[in-house]
Amino acid sequence: MASALETLCGQAFGAKRYHMLGTYMQRSWIVLFCCCILLLPVYIFASPILKLMGQSDDVAEQSGVVALWLIPLQFSYAFQFPLQRFLQSQLKNLVTLWFSLAVLVLHAVTSWVLVYELDFGVAGVAMALDISWWVWGIGLFWYVSSGRCPQSWAGFSMQAFSGLWEFVKFSAASGVMRWY
Repeated sequence: MASALETLCGQAFGAKRYHMLGTYMQRSWIVLFCCCILLLPVYIFASPILKLMGQSDDVAEQSGVVALWLIPLQFSYAFQFPLQRFLQSQLKNLVTLWFSLAVLVLHAVTSWVLVYELDFGVAGVAMALDISWWVWGIGLFWYVSSGRCPQSWAGFSMQAFSGLWEFVKFSAASGVMRWY
């Protein structure tokens, strides 16, 4: 659903309505975080759902454990993807590249430590993903909020809460179009 942000931010940037980029990103955060909350029961009850679908108990139980560890990852996607689209629409792709490379190194080290040194197994992989994606999102947000996007980010705004339903409809249509 973050794909709607590509269109809206691209249009706002092209029309030199830079202040709208930050507003659109905040709307996207609101919508995506609400979607994450709506999806929480699927993650929380993954084991029973998989058992109802006929999956073996061992696989369902292990999948349920991993699903619980992936809840923070789901929320990090909702935070990080809009930041990527926000920066991409302003042609700041190198920022995302450098943060990606730094997080790749962090992820490799974190995965090694959690899986092999601390012997957390598959749950360690999920934990490493959680850590890496949140560090990436926080790093991108630090870049945006530290004054490097002065025209497009003026801080949080109540304006982000207006026009949410239209944004939801556009996001859903974009998501379906991209998925299909």
